[in-house]
Amino acid sequence: MPTITIPAGKYDAFLFDCDGTLADSMPVHFKAWTSALEQLSGAPSKFEESFFYTLGGIPTRKIVEILNGKYGYSLDPEETAHIKELEFLQWLGDIKPIAATVELVKSMGKDVPKGVVSGGLSHIVGHTLDVLGIHDYFQTVVTADMVEHGKPFPDMYLLAAEHLKAKPERCLVFEDAPPGFDAAKAAGMDFIDVIPYYEKAA
Repeated sequence: MPTITIPAGKYDAFLFDCDGTLADSMPVHFKAWTSALEQLSGAPSKFEESFFYTLGGIPTRKIVEILNGKYGYSLDPEETAHIKELEFLQWLGDIKPIAATVELVKSMGKDVPKGVVSGGLSHIVGHTLDVLGIHDYFQTVVTADMVEHGKPFPDMYLLAAEHLKAKPERCLVFEDAPPGFDAAKAAGMDFIDVIPYYEKAA
């Protein structure tokens, strides 16, 4: 299994995206989106999987707004997000850990300052971390429903740093998608793209 190397002494806190970074859950999320859109529109989903993966880290309700604009839907963001998350919960058991990052979290132990920063909703992220068995390795979990602006804005990462009492420049972020990379950069934080480790581990 490939390992992620971190420079010693450079960082005080470590911030992890959830879906696609800690959890191999993106296929489950796409299945939930497809089911929700078909229920609400009464027609086959127009949401292409390739486009879905470009939206990693963007809050659920914001994705609904994007889908309305791109595909001509007239979906209510609150209702659609609710149905999508209910669908997702049905398939929680299908979620698997992404080995490289989950092993890194465990190797750090429970005392090193760590947080999860996710565009998902808090209860969904909590369930996901419970399935992975790593919820208690993190001192804070920041989700899209806690801030006004989600990724690619820096708000969530800055809030997580505040919770951990760490300066942004002393935080290292682990992400898998451009909105997360942009959020980390906007927060003044270094980041690691976990996709190369994930693909090698697959």
